Amino acid sequence: MINQSISPFSATAYHQNEFKEISDETIKGSWAIFLFYPRDFTFICPTELQDMSNYYDEFKQLGVEIYSVSTDSHHVHKAWHDNSEAVGKTKFPMIGDPTGAITRGFQVMIEESGEAHRATFLVDPEGIIKVVEIHADNIGRSAKDFLRKVKAAQYVANSDGEVCPAAWEPGDKTLKPGIDLVGKI
Repeated sequence: MINQSISPFSATAYHQNEFKEISDETIKGSWAIFLFYPRDFTFICPTELQDMSNYYDEFKQLGVEIYSVSTDSHHVHKAWHDNSEAVGKTKFPMIGDPTGAITRGFQVMIEESGEAHRATFLVDPEGIIKVVEIHADNIGRSAKDFLRKVKAAQYVANSDGEVCPAAWEPGDKTLKPGIDLVGKI
């Protein structure tokens, strides 16, 4: 899936006390994170949405919008947002995917249960997937670690052939691949 275009989609999201239409076309032009999770009103999922909310302003400063996605409807997202202290902190759009079309488009549908895998995608402004993380459904994600990956992806996108080594943080040395580095690292 890396370096592939996202599949076309159109859906309704709950965002800032409104229902809004979101599509593959409306997300183009800026970086986007798609945060898939199994179901609303569950256990790990609200902790993940709250964790992403805690870093939301940092993601926005990098020009990144976050879209959470589950196979629940946008109405269920609103009810969860209104009734969960953790999810109530969510500032990003919560996309409803009751048909599973978006979830299937990202290839993270669990067909037996009609739920999404716990998966995170970073999509560049052209709609190209740059980072994919898929976890077992009983392992929560870290927004802080994904923030680091966003910074690395953006650095690489704006550099002239430089690459980011393991655990790279902004300000750390990067590498410029070439014959002079072969066997020297």
